[in-house]
Amino acid sequence: MESNLAVQRLSALAQPNRLAVFRCLIRCGPAGLPAGDIARLLDVAPNTLSAQLTLLAQAGLLTRRRDGRSIVYAANQDAMSDLIVYLLEDCCAGRPDICAPIADAVARAACC
Repeated sequence: MESNLAVQRLSALAQPNRLAVFRCLIRCGPAGLPAGDIARLLDVAPNTLSAQLTLLAQAGLLTRRRDGRSIVYAANQDAMSDLIVYLLEDCCAGRPDICAPIADAVARAACC
C-alpha cells in the first residue's frame, strides 16, 4: 500500500461520526445496511451521513450497491485489512514483546 492511500484512509476514519459509521458497517458484515438504516441506528442526519459515506467510499473503505430505491453500504474489509497490515509491518523491529498485545487481540478476533 502506498503511504498516500494509508493517509487517505486514516483521514477518512479520523472523525467520530465516520468512525462510528465504519464500525457499524464492520459489525454488519458483507450484507451491509441501507443508508437510511445507518442514519437511524447512529442518530445522524441523512445529509450529514451522505457526506460521511461519500468520504469513506472515496477512501475505499466502503462499497455501495443499489437495492431498489436504497443504496446499501458495506465495509470493505479487504481495504481495512490492507491498512492494518501496512501499519503493522515490522511493528516489533525484532522485539516480539512489542507485538504481544497485537497478537493477543488477533487471537481473540480469530473466532470471527
